[in-house]
Amino acid sequence: MKWIMWTVLSTLSVPVMAGETSVELSINTLWVVMAAALVFFMQAGFALLESGMSRAKNAVNVMMKNYMDVCLGSLIFWLVGYGLMFGENFTGFFGASHFALFNTSAESQSWDYTVLLFQIMFAATAVTICSGAMAERTKYDAYLIATCVITAFIYPVFGSWVWGGMYGGSGWLAKLGFIDFAGSTVVHSVGAWCALAGIIVLGARTGRFDRTTGAARSIPGHNLSLVALGGFILWLGWFGFNGGSTLAASPEIGLIVLNTQLAAAAGATGALLFSRITRRPVLLTSTINGSIAGLVGITAGCASMAPEFAALTGLIAGAISVYGAAWLERRRLDDVVGAIPVHGFAGAWGTLAAGLFLKDNMFDLSQIAVQLVGIFSAFFWAFPLSLILFFLIDRVIGLRASTQHEQQGLDFTEHDEVGYPEFHQNVTYHREL
Repeated sequence: MKWIMWTVLSTLSVPVMAGETSVELSINTLWVVMAAALVFFMQAGFALLESGMSRAKNAVNVMMKNYMDVCLGSLIFWLVGYGLMFGENFTGFFGASHFALFNTSAESQSWDYTVLLFQIMFAATAVTICSGAMAERTKYDAYLIATCVITAFIYPVFGSWVWGGMYGGSGWLAKLGFIDFAGSTVVHSVGAWCALAGIIVLGARTGRFDRTTGAARSIPGHNLSLVALGGFILWLGWFGFNGGSTLAASPEIGLIVLNTQLAAAAGATGALLFSRITRRPVLLTSTINGSIAGLVGITAGCASMAPEFAALTGLIAGAISVYGAAWLERRRLDDVVGAIPVHGFAGAWGTLAAGLFLKDNMFDLSQIAVQLVGIFSAFFWAFPLSLILFFLIDRVIGLRASTQHEQQGLDFTEHDEVGYPEFHQNVTYHREL
């Protein structure tokens, strides 16, 4: 069965199929570029969702970080990340060619550029997960430095283990038969483990937890309408995220997108049911995070899972997102938007589910073992490196904004502007020059 899955996954490793006509190449290029545009639109969804879950005084700062994630991420991934992730990978650990891609062979040049465009959007998605978790107390310049390092090294090196070797060789996890079709672990869990390291080094927002008892205090976001709109946009963009990962306009897209839809719907339902069963309030934020958790969960197995199991995967992922948020809160870890349970915990579950519910080979213990190896490899790669990265940034230039700046709001102190000027008509504090 492993060789069958390797054939499916190899669609991520073959730039142009042998004998492919120019018409077929044009159709495939059109589909992948359209999918890339949908994934790019997800950046707007993240920006709206994260901004809405933050306080009004930090709305501009959150938007700016999401905007610059895709700007810096595009340049850095083009220059360094793409080569590490997809270049010739005969060691099994990282690529060694196709850096700063600008002049390839005439036969494959256009397709190289198409794949690079699509993968740039994935890199931006991975790094922007940190933005929401670390919101409201992170220095802007420090965050951008972390963005560059994650995009240039931490994300692409792990990606090379799973998807690498487009131009020769393959990653060591791919050789084991690891299934992660569109990146539940490669993109989402890696981004979440980086975010976990970030919030550990940062600490919680001022006032989030009682200093004496440790009890959590609610700090609600300023605009739940933005959160809902961001959730809808992310859902739409995910059709390109998963469907475009075929890298071909193939008949399999129908099943992939159907599984994506069912998992998202089931994720919101799972969050609702788990909240009712555990006597928690049914929050808008929890419901939307549940649907996103369902999307994250199905991303690994959307091409290799029957629809009923896609719905089950999403249902469990939605419940995990609610439980995971409470679990972090009990440990006094302040994740502003719930990014770690949604992308990390649900991503790990979805990757395991891709092995559990593999069509025609369900509950195969050897496949499950491979999935667990991949899940733990992602954590033990991304988390320690990110912890070191954020610790060094904190020591050298400082990662966290001062208490005074945090209270004033990062819009004003980091950017000299505010998203809602009517709230700041009588400001007496001015940012230091």
